[in-house]
Amino acid sequence: MIAVVFSGSRLADWRLAEKGKVLAGFKTVGINPHHNDETKIEQLLNKNNTLINYAEKIKRIYFFGAGASSKDNAEIVSKAFNSFFRFGKVYVAHDLKAAALATCGDHAGLVGIIGSGSNAGYFNGRRVLPNNYGLGYILADEGSANWLGRNLLQDYITKLMPADLIASFDEKYSLDRKLILEKVYRHPNPILFLSSFSEFIFENREHEYFQNLIKSGFNLMFTKYFLPFKQKHPDLSVNFTGSVAYDYQEWLKEVAESHDFKVGAVIREPIHNLLNYYLNKNK
Repeated sequence: MIAVVFSGSRLADWRLAEKGKVLAGFKTVGINPHHNDETKIEQLLNKNNTLINYAEKIKRIYFFGAGASSKDNAEIVSKAFNSFFRFGKVYVAHDLKAAALATCGDHAGLVGIIGSGSNAGYFNGRRVLPNNYGLGYILADEGSANWLGRNLLQDYITKLMPADLIASFDEKYSLDRKLILEKVYRHPNPILFLSSFSEFIFENREHEYFQNLIKSGFNLMFTKYFLPFKQKHPDLSVNFTGSVAYDYQEWLKEVAESHDFKVGAVIREPIHNLLNYYLNKNK
């Protein structure tokens, strides 16, 4: 039996399968070694009855997650999983590798994630080559739900958001400057708060303010991350995973075209393609 896990900062998507058949699919709280130490990850695993029931039967675990790009962070996840899945072999990689496998398979391509956070890289068909991107929710995450939420709150507090949107925002949320700053600067995991306004943005996506904001985020992604790749890989398409990329793919493709890029696959959740990839590998 195998377990395939794709985790963002907010949610982790799980699939358990054996002999080509999916036995269970569910979501847990996100597992991010930047925010969760080994003990917290083990506690999370021990709270899930499905995992408890199948733990000893699972022989291979493929975990892909935000924050698992460094060796030290990957080790945090590995130790927690090895302790829980006592008879399983654990493979840990970062979420960009998952996006690459889900959209490119074993072929080379440029890959981007635009979901709760954002990242980009070049996949050579075997691995994502190291780069200086993936700087997290404070220094980067351009175009992501976190970045959109951050800009939305800035404009809300400073009254730069259009008055009609401010009224709608006030009706939907009970927030003021003091509470917003408290949640951003005192909350143990502020990205969950910053990215929680996705529903409001989607509901008002046809408003010119949000169209401009979303396209601005996409433009930053291409300018900062993909244009440098274009010099070495001019003919490769760009493939995306993530809710923001998927929900606004029409605008994503528009911005890509303005930078002379072709968009390939755009997938909301890579877990399905990931599972198929590893089911084929484990035949």
